[in-house]
Amino acid sequence: MKASDLELTELIDFKDGFLNLHGRRLVIHDTHAVAQFRKEIIEKSGEEIARKILTRFGYFEGQADAAAMHRLFKWDSPDEWIKAGARLQSLQGMAKANFLNIDFDATAKKFYGELKWFESVEAEEHLIELGPSRTPVCWILCGYISGYVSFCVGKDVYFVEEKCKGQGDKICLVIGRDIDSWGNKTAVHAEFFKGEDILGKVRELTEELEKKDQKLLAQQKRIESITPKLAAEHVEIRSESFRRVFESAAKVAQFDTYVLISGESGTGKEVLSRFIHRSSNRASGPFVPINCGALPETLLEGELFGYKAGAFTGAVNGKKGLFEEANDGIIFLDEIGDISPATQVKLLRVIQEQEILRLGENTPRKINARVIAATNRNIQDEVAKGAFREDLYYRLAVVEIEMPPLRKRMEDIVPLVRYFIKRLSKKLKISKLHIDSTCIEYLTSYNWPGNIRELENTIERAAVFSRDGIITVSSLPQKIINYHSHHITGGNWEQLSLAEIEQQHILAVLEKNNGNKTKAAEALGISPVTLWRKLAGFKNEK
Repeated sequence: MKASDLELTELIDFKDGFLNLHGRRLVIHDTHAVAQFRKEIIEKSGEEIARKILTRFGYFEGQADAAAMHRLFKWDSPDEWIKAGARLQSLQGMAKANFLNIDFDATAKKFYGELKWFESVEAEEHLIELGPSRTPVCWILCGYISGYVSFCVGKDVYFVEEKCKGQGDKICLVIGRDIDSWGNKTAVHAEFFKGEDILGKVRELTEELEKKDQKLLAQQKRIESITPKLAAEHVEIRSESFRRVFESAAKVAQFDTYVLISGESGTGKEVLSRFIHRSSNRASGPFVPINCGALPETLLEGELFGYKAGAFTGAVNGKKGLFEEANDGIIFLDEIGDISPATQVKLLRVIQEQEILRLGENTPRKINARVIAATNRNIQDEVAKGAFREDLYYRLAVVEIEMPPLRKRMEDIVPLVRYFIKRLSKKLKISKLHIDSTCIEYLTSYNWPGNIRELENTIERAAVFSRDGIITVSSLPQKIINYHSHHITGGNWEQLSLAEIEQQHILAVLEKNNGNKTKAAEALGISPVTLWRKLAGFKNEK
């Protein structure tokens, strides 16, 4: 999980009268009301006490959010967990927050960080009610990021504001260091952050929330409602491997040359070919796809090249072939590696001469169709085995683009999921359809043998079984849930005994059924008595 993957609608369950962040109830405050409240604290208590109160308020909230992020997600790195604190400040509307630098030594617990805030709501509040300040005023923000990073580092970290919009600077800039690195300035900064045992309270709260998670999930499953709207947008590309594919496709689209797209089934070869068509000078012409592996040889040739009336039994009327249908456009030959040697010869002639011969005719017909072919086979291996003509391969593969499997572009899973959800919301008429944030780790840890096609089908299936428009872990296919449960061990099954594997599987199924032993036994295919004995055995082993 990366900090940039966090989205507000996936973190918070919005319901009438209740905003829920996985067990933590949230409220929305008006900026002007908070500004007035801030003013009264300062006027009645003095600026120093007001700063302490508001800093500690932010500190507690930051610690609670850091605990929640640790509880909910498996982060790509400690830095990503830390960056999530800034991402949450942005999502909550506190400021547009960006870390400029993070230098974190987890072993020595040494931390240094620089963070920029744009359009700080605190600076705005202060200016509204009190006007420009002589000193920085983003106290809650400083407290929040200090509390958040302190929880991540496992040691007190204090962020101090060096520039502030509230005192006339263009942006707000804060510097964060662990308590030891502040040196003789530690006492000056610490007094604003220290209160009661905040960390102890946060840990206590986290334990309570973990116990509530299963109850909340069960409650969500019972509620069902439907409301309007959501629209699909273009898919964001995050992986470097697919970015290169996309750039190659965009480049080759400008030239009227042949393209061979290779890759596993379900990687999106036809989608890429359609993109090339839309981006080419043939965009106004037709795009004509055909799956060459789906038809026997005789039918395939009739479809590709056409036939005259009476060419064979049943050919009452003549028919144009797809090459003719694709004139001034593009013909997409999917699964080209499956065609017979005889069809390969005829296809080679069509490509070389730019003309076709309908079945039953003797006069060639000129065509003007660009060819894009695709295969899930290794055509070079097929050439080496003599199963595919080498001259045809070189004609088709003037430019060859290899589609990476989804397991090698895992960064694209989250944007793909969001894209499918927006499309499915309209298709299935499930308004406000969204995915619960706890599903992300399950989806990004699975290896997706069926690639994007499998991912799309999985999200559609999950949408069908969603409750209240929310896709939760229980909506996902069992194979993905099981894979995640097994994957937590690091995949080192060969290092576990058979008894250990059995124990982990039984406990995973029991958890899936919310502790219901009767349902778990049914899912496992054993009697409740056998399950009880095995569970008792697990306890005795401890």
